[in-house]
Amino acid sequence: MSAGNERFSAEAAAWDSNPDVHRASASALQAILQFRPDLVEAKDKNDKNDNASADGLDVLEIGCGTGLLTLRLAPYVRSIVAVDAAQGMIDALQQKLAKAVEDDGKQGKQGSGRQHRASVTPVCLVLNDSEDPALPPADPPDASDTSSTAPRRKFDLVISHLVLHHIPDHPALLRALFGCLKPGGQLALTDFENFGPQARRFHAERRMAGVEFHGIEAALFAEQMRAAGFVDVLVQPAWEMTKAVERFPGEWNAGKPKGVELETMQFPFLLCRGTKP
Repeated sequence: MSAGNERFSAEAAAWDSNPDVHRASASALQAILQFRPDLVEAKDKNDKNDNASADGLDVLEIGCGTGLLTLRLAPYVRSIVAVDAAQGMIDALQQKLAKAVEDDGKQGKQGSGRQHRASVTPVCLVLNDSEDPALPPADPPDASDTSSTAPRRKFDLVISHLVLHHIPDHPALLRALFGCLKPGGQLALTDFENFGPQARRFHAERRMAGVEFHGIEAALFAEQMRAAGFVDVLVQPAWEMTKAVERFPGEWNAGKPKGVELETMQFPFLLCRGTKP
């Protein structure tokens, strides 16, 4: 396990206590829905039918973490395969899904927990290969057909949020994601933008383990998407987030100071979108 994955596994239990991750995930969902307004229409149809639509999208999420974006998106789609390299994060998501099942049982009704457990498949995986046997097989004839030699499932949409800056090799990742998509499938990846040296302040110094880039360079990433085979590529700012930052590197090594006003900065977030021909 890499230092970054060790860090995320260790932090998984307390991950959701940070309000920044909730705000950023909510903004990422809105950016995806603006890109794909058909998802809102699908959710409206599902709500009227009180059931998940058999005609919804199949989604792959990389770097799902504890499922903050996963579970926000679940009511809008048919299925999500939620992948993360840190076992601690996958464990946290599985606990949420199990609690949803338990809550449904207590309420004696089919609620959001039923929908989530029907649509979300957590997988601990470093995704380097679209045919990785850890991914679900494509259209198995029955639930017991999990052969590692079977073709892997392909997806209508691949998403990620605040993951790209942890990936050292973007061209390799994009080639793998291209292979995971159905023809006509799309990417919708969100991350903060590298707008210069100040972008480094997005992370406190004690949280630098696993950080490969201080944000995404829009023009370069768009070029890499096209080189991987994507068309209709657009990488542009989608929202901004105000975030507390260290005044000097290492200021928060012992935790954020209390009783003082924290310095804040605005960070632009990119939506990186493209289509597999």
